[in-house]
Amino acid sequence: MGSPGIDFPGLGVGLVILRDRKLLLYKRVRAPEAGHWSIVGGKVDHMEPAEQAARREAEEESGLEIGRITLLGPTEVISEADQQHWISLLYIAEEVAGEPSLVEPDKLSAFGWYSRNELPEPLSAFAQAAISYLTSEQFA
Repeated sequence: MGSPGIDFPGLGVGLVILRDRKLLLYKRVRAPEAGHWSIVGGKVDHMEPAEQAARREAEEESGLEIGRITLLGPTEVISEADQQHWISLLYIAEEVAGEPSLVEPDKLSAFGWYSRNELPEPLSAFAQAAISYLTSEQFA
């Protein structure tokens, strides 16, 4: 059968979470892009609608309560270094409640709110793709 993203292209989701025009980013512990700063997200489970997967992954990783979300668009990340290939749907949270935390320290090691001109390095390809969809009114 194999593993998604490794043996065949995986289907993933990501969620942009903004507060006061700043973007919530987490530092990844595992491949793909271990050590990179990224938006929350993960893989879509079989028979799980992508929108639900985005909300579930975001809540599991951040501890936030996610309400309504909207589709931003697709992205594709092929990581030669990790030998992984993901096609993902990116969403943006319209309603968020609570304060973020490190719920899964085995997957994510740090987090913070960042403006466009103070983004941490290295930034994941996944996060770069998400940022490309954001306007300056949304993300300053």
